[in-house]
Amino acid sequence: MSSLCPFAKGAIGVGGVCPMKSAEKTRESNNNNTNKEEKEEKHVEEQKIGPATIPAKCPYGYDSETFKLGPLSCMICQALLYDSSKCMPCAHKFCKVCISRFRDCPLCGADIEKIEPETDLQATVDRFIDGHARIKRTQSSSDKGEETVDAQGKVIYEDVSMERGAFLVQQAMRAFRARNIESAKSRLGLCAEDIRAQLKVTEDSEELCSQLGAVLGMLGDCCRSMGDADSAIKYYEESAEFLSKLPKKDLEVVHTLSVSLNKVGDLQYYAGDLQSARNYYARSLEVRRQAVKEHSNASSQVIDLATSLAKVADVDRNLGEENTAINGFKEAVECLESLKLDSSEAALEKKRRSVLDFLQNQLTENSSQVSSSPA
Repeated sequence: MSSLCPFAKGAIGVGGVCPMKSAEKTRESNNNNTNKEEKEEKHVEEQKIGPATIPAKCPYGYDSETFKLGPLSCMICQALLYDSSKCMPCAHKFCKVCISRFRDCPLCGADIEKIEPETDLQATVDRFIDGHARIKRTQSSSDKGEETVDAQGKVIYEDVSMERGAFLVQQAMRAFRARNIESAKSRLGLCAEDIRAQLKVTEDSEELCSQLGAVLGMLGDCCRSMGDADSAIKYYEESAEFLSKLPKKDLEVVHTLSVSLNKVGDLQYYAGDLQSARNYYARSLEVRRQAVKEHSNASSQVIDLATSLAKVADVDRNLGEENTAINGFKEAVECLESLKLDSSEAALEKKRRSVLDFLQNQLTENSSQVSSSPA
């Protein structure tokens, strides 16, 4: 990872370094009464090695130990600004989607008369992402920069310490929770692009395939939230494709794979294609059956298995296969009734109870239909 200021190459300042850095150096020189000869000598040295190789500390704080994301973040979604805009007349800055939901400024309470784009600030955010947050950025062995990078390739600032890809995913999740879906999709798209580039170099790395599968699933969620079912299905299917290449020993991989398959099934179900929905639900069910066989003590997998049984049975009922559906519901009930959870698994117990109630209602519904039918 290079610690050069991302503004350095396009800067207008002396020597091609960041213009803010140049001004900072001038002030320091004046304060220290640096003589003219020293300045000239330093300028000659910079010309000799070239501006691109000068490990200048970014004046915006990108490479400093005191850097914070606040100035580049939206206080509404708590993520990096996306489509930066300012509300007038107070000029406070937010993501366009976020501030468009308000009539008064969330910071000062002033009436919002209009919203204007803040292109310069967005350019700053985009340069920060390209220079400091994306996975693809490589490190020169000669770099001695101020940005701290540990042995695991993590980038560390005062309030940020995580792997570059994880940082982008974190920002996407914050935006998604705040319903700024375009922002989330944009960050996840960059992350997916970078992982794909790494896969071309390392081929089928299990870790990268797992990461890409998870990110593609999140992109599917974004498209689904935006009402773009076709793109959502495309991302979910690609997610399943990458995750299917991996050993099923990792329960997180199993869960993500089965969820992606179920989400495609859900979209096909809502679109009225019941047979296609059943095919995806059945694939997810098979993944979860195998997981329970290999991890019989994993309570969460048993609940996931019962959920998949319920989904397949529900489609069978809608396809007119009532006996098959009843058998599926009963098998799911048996799975959940045999599952014993301790007091420390309250969240799982709540989920178990919820699925079990649904299944018992389905069986009760069938019994009522049978008893009311003519002899």
